[in-house]
Amino acid sequence: MQTSSTAFLSSKNEYSTFSFNGTTLTFLTSKNLDRYTKVKKWDKGYLVVMAKNKSKAEHEDYIDLQPILENLYMDAESFLSKIQNVEVRYE
Repeated sequence: MQTSSTAFLSSKNEYSTFSFNGTTLTFLTSKNLDRYTKVKKWDKGYLVVMAKNKSKAEHEDYIDLQPILENLYMDAESFLSKIQNVEVRYE
């Protein structure tokens, strides 16, 4: 199995998903979130993203994956260290 260094971020309703090499994290976000439009920065688990909400214009938002991974008892450092890039992807 070939592995990639790119992870993917998307959302549906009030949930966001972060997928990397067969592992998908699903976490609760704002009920007003319409969609992510761009990943501006990736820093070992911390994301700066552009998001479009139903009630306001596109704006900058922030996601910290570290506590999500810790709550799932995952080795955050091992998981995150393999990710070089994050892209928004909707199917």
